[in-house]
Amino acid sequence: MRLAFTPRAEQDLEAIADYIAADNPGRALSFVRELRAQCQRITHNPPGYRLRPELGDGIRSCPHGHYVIFFECDPDAVLIVRILHGARDLPAVFDADAE
Repeated sequence: MRLAFTPRAEQDLEAIADYIAADNPGRALSFVRELRAQCQRITHNPPGYRLRPELGDGIRSCPHGHYVIFFECDPDAVLIVRILHGARDLPAVFDADAE
């Protein structure tokens, strides 16, 4: 199954790396690698992850540490939509993205 990232998800990864790098540059790189590896694991069984209808049609989520990976899937591909800290106001973020 193919894996793709939206531009917003790529921006999220950059922002996460920048935030962590302020205190620990080495950990920033390894954590982003972990997030990307988790995204790849999602492709093995996308329907096995929680549906999030409150955030949009077909949105699913996968936690990783304090972060949550949000994605959509079809029979051929997984599209990573956003990667956000779990403490964020998630409905507000998704509502803002929809505007």
